[in-house]
Amino acid sequence: MQGEDDLRGLAKIMAFMRAVSIIMVLMHFYWFCYGFFAERGWTLEVIGKILTNFNRTARLFSNTIYTKIFALVLLALSCLGTKGVKNEKITWTKINTALVIGFILFFLNAPLLKLPAGFATLLYILTTSLGYIALMVAGVWMSRLLRSNLMDDVFNNENESFQQETQLMQNEYSVNLPTKFYYKGKWNNGWVNVVNPFRASIVLGTPGSGKSYAIVNNYIRQHIEKGFSMYIYDFKFDDLSTIAYNHLLKHTDKYKVKPKFYVINFDDPRRSHRCNPLNPDFMTDISDAYEAAYTIMLNLNKSWILKQGDFFVESPIILLAAIIWFLKIYDNGKFCTFPHAIELLNKKYADVFTILTSYPELENYLSPFMDAWQGGAQDQLQGQIASAKIPLSRMISPQLYWVMTGDDFSLDINNPKEPKILCVGNNPDRQNIYSAALGLYNSRIVKLINKKGKLKSSVIIDELPTIYFRGLDNLIATARSNKVAVCLGFQDFSQLTRDYGDKESKVIQNTVGNIFSGQVVGETAKSLSERFGKVLQKRQSLTINRNDKSTSISTQMDSLIPASKISTLTQGMFVGAVSDNFDERIEQKIFHAEIVVDNDKVAAETKAYQKIPQILSFTNENGEDNMKQEIDDNYKRVKLDSTGIIENELERIKNDPDLQHLVQKG
Repeated sequence: MQGEDDLRGLAKIMAFMRAVSIIMVLMHFYWFCYGFFAERGWTLEVIGKILTNFNRTARLFSNTIYTKIFALVLLALSCLGTKGVKNEKITWTKINTALVIGFILFFLNAPLLKLPAGFATLLYILTTSLGYIALMVAGVWMSRLLRSNLMDDVFNNENESFQQETQLMQNEYSVNLPTKFYYKGKWNNGWVNVVNPFRASIVLGTPGSGKSYAIVNNYIRQHIEKGFSMYIYDFKFDDLSTIAYNHLLKHTDKYKVKPKFYVINFDDPRRSHRCNPLNPDFMTDISDAYEAAYTIMLNLNKSWILKQGDFFVESPIILLAAIIWFLKIYDNGKFCTFPHAIELLNKKYADVFTILTSYPELENYLSPFMDAWQGGAQDQLQGQIASAKIPLSRMISPQLYWVMTGDDFSLDINNPKEPKILCVGNNPDRQNIYSAALGLYNSRIVKLINKKGKLKSSVIIDELPTIYFRGLDNLIATARSNKVAVCLGFQDFSQLTRDYGDKESKVIQNTVGNIFSGQVVGETAKSLSERFGKVLQKRQSLTINRNDKSTSISTQMDSLIPASKISTLTQGMFVGAVSDNFDERIEQKIFHAEIVVDNDKVAAETKAYQKIPQILSFTNENGEDNMKQEIDDNYKRVKLDSTGIIENELERIKNDPDLQHLVQKG
């Protein structure tokens, strides 16, 4: 009741102001057209005295413009409390037209008073009255239109816009991205400050949303500028690698020890270094061999990720792990490479088991196979071995053998004495073959870089689901204290769940501190919307009947960034949240903004990029290209090495009295 009484009182005040405004216009006519009214006897002495005294004190009638302005101000104030039915045909075009006409008729007709009294005076009164009516109509329309402004914001843009971080916050590790965000009806400049990249970052977005162009590329550039060692998984080689190579050329001065640039590329051996991911110097326990075998087999059989622990999943992994560890302890690890392991696995299983079980540390490890072998369960044994042989046989490639049997560098990329920028390139057309080998590099790097006392390092994985990165969840959870920044790019959470399994996918999603998302749909959009939380928003209820219009405004908690908005983001627009530090508090952690990229600058840089140079020359003394010959020779050498290992080991077992039972069984 009290609210209704207040509204009634306000309405009376507005009506009084409008009445005073109209009276002021009439007084204006009486004063400035006095001669016209006097000729016709339409004057009163008392009114003349009142106006004379009023003008003497307020000087309101000293000029025609003063009276009109005063009347117009009162009219404008009275329109603020206008009630009435909202006409849906009212538009700003009509309002502006009425305002222009009213202004011209009301203010620009003063010269008519200088003409002889009579018709000119009547014309002045008529135009002024019409101008006043036009201005009053425009004011009423404007009031009604503004009173329903919430109803006009059909996409709720104003309610869902919010203040974002405008301050640049830099430190020796940060990644800082300039932004533009919409708030209070205008676009503002801001910043996304990733002040703690060691809490890991996820970059989501459907193909073409701009995640690599706007964010991943900036991570590479800014971390090189701040002296990070770096590992880059380049799914579409050499997109990211070229950026890293050229940026490193410009910023080698940012490193205390100049880093070296290395490339792993199975497609073109000329543009690839050689590296043995099973380097025996970095394998200290049989569990290292198991980790390597696990990564290889799950990359070759993505469906096994969801069946971890099953007998026919674990059996081939254990067999491959035993072969890898055997190569580590045989002849001081001289032949401990992945190609040698593939070749040994494809030898006669009777010879392989005879050799492996001759080593006490492998005898118990191979018990599932030994039970089948000694129990005469040949079908089971063949099935166990085939599940390892068949997928690995796809990897028999002279070029892959060439790259993985050399030792141009080690995988400790964040070694302070030998920092490295390492780019490994995949090929979308051959990812099923290459992913297993590259996954092996990944797993070895994860174990080597996550140690204390190393250089700050950055791990950039674009298109994460194309490769199985074993130990990734553990790296994210534990590598923060060892200054390892992880940046993962993929399309949506369902893709991650499909290729990594539900449990590991959830761990990755929930342990990452910084998240960027371009356009995503479905469950991913809903999950992100819930992550960003809710905010108090206005809601307007509008009721229109034939006599009146009632408006009620309420507030309720609603999604800050709803899933529907995330599902329709424009290219280059991102939503997300960042984490902060104890001494670097970020008040506005959530953002919904366009990541600003200087396209002209990027285009100029790209145009000036140098191609990654040829690393190896296969030209012989006669100037002939003998790449194929060298690679084929290396391939044959690996096969001969494997055959020699089998022959030497069988000879050793044959001459050892303690191992005669193995010879008899073989």
